[in-house]
Amino acid sequence: MLTVAMTLLIIDAIVLIVFVLLQSGKSAGLSGAISGGAEQLFGKQKARGIDAVLHRGTVITGVLLFVLTFAIAYIL
Repeated sequence: MLTVAMTLLIIDAIVLIVFVLLQSGKSAGLSGAISGGAEQLFGKQKARGIDAVLHRGTVITGVLLFVLTFAIAYIL
């Protein structure tokens, strides 16, 4: 049980890092480099949709990170 929880925690942490890096910031860092052409091709509405999905994914994986961390602490 502990091994499964630890594996899920590691996967969740990696996914959370990816979601955070892909979100656009004020300087449009990594997200601007990856989806810069997509914003021009599909317009601003598509970019807002992608940012909304990334935001929801970040919140969900963040909550899951805390839940898994507390579960592992309880198991130990």
